[in-house]
Amino acid sequence: MEKILIIDFGGQYNQLIARRVRECNVYCEVKPWTTPLETLKAFDPIGIIFTGGPQSVYLEGSPQVDPDIFTWGVPILGICYGCQLMAHLLGGEVTPAQDDSAREYGKTATYYNTDCKLFQGLPSEGVSWMSHGDYMAKVPNSFTLTARSDACPNVAIADQERGFYGVQFHPEVNHTEHGVDMIRNFLYQVCHAKGDWTMGDYKNTAITQLREKIGAGKVLLALSGGVDSSVAAALLAEAVGSQLTCVFVDHGLMRLNEGDEVEEAFSKWELNFVRVDAESRFLLKLAGVDEPERKRKIIGEEFIRVFEEESKKIGTVDFLAQGTIYPDVIESGAGEAAVIKSHHNVGGLPDYVDFKEIVEPLRMLFKDEVRQLGRELGLPEYLVSRQPFPGPGLAIRIIGDITKEKADRLRQADFIFREEMAKAGEDKHLNQYFAVLTNTRSVGVMGDGRTYDYTLALRAVTTSDFMTADWARIPYDLLDKVSSRIVNEVKGINRIVYDITSKPPATIEWE
Repeated sequence: MEKILIIDFGGQYNQLIARRVRECNVYCEVKPWTTPLETLKAFDPIGIIFTGGPQSVYLEGSPQVDPDIFTWGVPILGICYGCQLMAHLLGGEVTPAQDDSAREYGKTATYYNTDCKLFQGLPSEGVSWMSHGDYMAKVPNSFTLTARSDACPNVAIADQERGFYGVQFHPEVNHTEHGVDMIRNFLYQVCHAKGDWTMGDYKNTAITQLREKIGAGKVLLALSGGVDSSVAAALLAEAVGSQLTCVFVDHGLMRLNEGDEVEEAFSKWELNFVRVDAESRFLLKLAGVDEPERKRKIIGEEFIRVFEEESKKIGTVDFLAQGTIYPDVIESGAGEAAVIKSHHNVGGLPDYVDFKEIVEPLRMLFKDEVRQLGRELGLPEYLVSRQPFPGPGLAIRIIGDITKEKADRLRQADFIFREEMAKAGEDKHLNQYFAVLTNTRSVGVMGDGRTYDYTLALRAVTTSDFMTADWARIPYDLLDKVSSRIVNEVKGINRIVYDITSKPPATIEWE
């Protein structure tokens, strides 16, 4: 299989670079710049991408790479810091930019030389996304200038004979016009990729590898009902069937009918599906708790206890399976980028289950790839396309203390919201939408009587990466229909509000 090596110098868009390469049907992996050179070479890439980074190449201690990499005969694309590092190591000069020497940030009008393979077939003018405070005062002798802006003469450089290309902007972000086409040109025109990375092929390869690894062993997986754990379960079920036991802990804080949908989705496979009805147990532990982080901890700890109890009934297993995906690995510090968050299923093995080894069949896949793999495995679309849903479930969409009555109320209101969005086709344009039951009560009028009931908030956002998000402009008529249905069909709610705050300053979830 042909592979692209992405060397991570600490840039914030490194996951996005990898996603763009995979979207072009070429496999890639992100490796930190500290990876030994022999390890990088053993990866045997058809091309290399140097990522961006927050430092300056000329400072002592800044991320570097052994110049021997330029002797491999492998094409290299440097992005932002990666471009400047290439220039720095090959005889150029990089200095701090002055006001008159191309310190550029944000959307920038850019002019391209379309004779350059990177820009072939693209318009000669466009908008690129800049984010650099340094300036290439001298370009290496073998390089030519292939793009410029009004402030900077060397926006892009190329040594086409050796296959070395550098851009000071970020082609991987949506703000750069035709940026993905530039990456595709590098992959296909420069690296001569064949595009053999597909989920159909991955499925077949992964099934074969899992069968070889697991043999006659027993596998245990904690199934949350989310996309990642469900696709991991389906892949393992396809590979080893009845050797797999899935423990599905239903904590009573899922969306309407969700538990039944998960159980139904796995009825086609001959696996051991254990559904634990733990609603009363979780609600008892959560009684009177209104602080969000405390809710999360209680649910997380109780989930472990329930899973532990069920696993003891099974006895020793050979493998514990987890739905770890590639962003989890990168965000937990496998790359050079700062650790964004620690994921519970990365880097450590739980001590509450008796098992010999861990297996993570989705470890190298991005979320969109996981969804496509789920389709290849025959999982229903309602599960594969399921929106992000927090582990604590509705507990953090109920502001204040949690009761079964509140959970049922929110479940019903949330279902109406999602049902009407789907009917109107708005679900295809949104990345996440849900209802929040606030702890605010207000006076209302129904019929001839006065009410004093809860306010429900609706939230809908569009986003490409969930790091930032914009509130969705849902048609007023649709919001009116949703509001009318909820206040008429859900007892205890008499007021609907719509959240029009973007992220930042707000978060997507309320708690």
